[in-house]
Amino acid sequence: MLRTILILIITLIVLPIVAITMDQPLEGPYLTALLDILKVTLGVALLCFFLSEITGNYSQVDKLWSLMPIGYAWFFTWRSGMEPRLVLMAILVTIWGIRLTYNFSRRSGYSWKFWAGEEDYRWAELRKMPLFSSKWRFTLFNLFFISLYQHHLILLFTLPILVAWQGAATPLGWLDYLAAALMLAFIWMETVADNEHYRFQTEKHRQIDEGERRTGEFADGFLQSGLWACFRHPNYTAEQAIWLSFYLFSVSASGRWLNWSLAGVMLLLLLFRGSADFSEKISASKYPAYASYQKRVGRFLPRIF
Repeated sequence: MLRTILILIITLIVLPIVAITMDQPLEGPYLTALLDILKVTLGVALLCFFLSEITGNYSQVDKLWSLMPIGYAWFFTWRSGMEPRLVLMAILVTIWGIRLTYNFSRRSGYSWKFWAGEEDYRWAELRKMPLFSSKWRFTLFNLFFISLYQHHLILLFTLPILVAWQGAATPLGWLDYLAAALMLAFIWMETVADNEHYRFQTEKHRQIDEGERRTGEFADGFLQSGLWACFRHPNYTAEQAIWLSFYLFSVSASGRWLNWSLAGVMLLLLLFRGSADFSEKISASKYPAYASYQKRVGRFLPRIF
């Protein structure tokens, strides 16, 4: 676990620097805008750190995961003078963010006391690990990974919009429309997956609370139907695909299939790999049938053979 954390933090620092220095340099208004938004990102990250330490609720970043990209997208769009490609990108990010915010809110993620709300169960599981037996260790983890790393990652995977601004002279083309269609399709897929999971969990807990005899997947304890019969994490699949599709706008604007803004997307993929590993470890320890499910159903892609 510690090795995974260190790898993620190192890649957060090294990969973007290498990518930017080897690609078209940032300068002028693009660099100024990035430096301005970095100050905001650092300030919000530190605020989340202090709130989580004071309240003991370590889901402060989770509350902002779906909101910060909206702010970043419209900030760069505004600074660009409302360039058409950036307006389209910002609208798509807003659709994504509103949907994800709704899904988080119906799971009691928000409260009228903004620092409260339900904490992601995985943070509690992490605190039980021997690595974090001392409070100071988890405090450092909270500062460098939960707060600083994740907030800067959120900024990084929205930065294809900055490359799109650099290529604003390139008119909208077929790749932009394809990227928009793919984003909408994967947002729909994520919506279906989240709704299936929400309905399953609601019904499962109703049966438990009312003492009903559970059968099928309710007896197993985890969802295995709908999209979840094709992927073990269809919501993760869709989320990663959404941001890969978003990256295509930077390709259309710059004419470069590989540009520095891919660094943020790649780091996001690494995060989802680690998150899926940890979630499945917890599920396998709770549900005896989960090992069989892992063998017959692919993680992020359907298992063909």
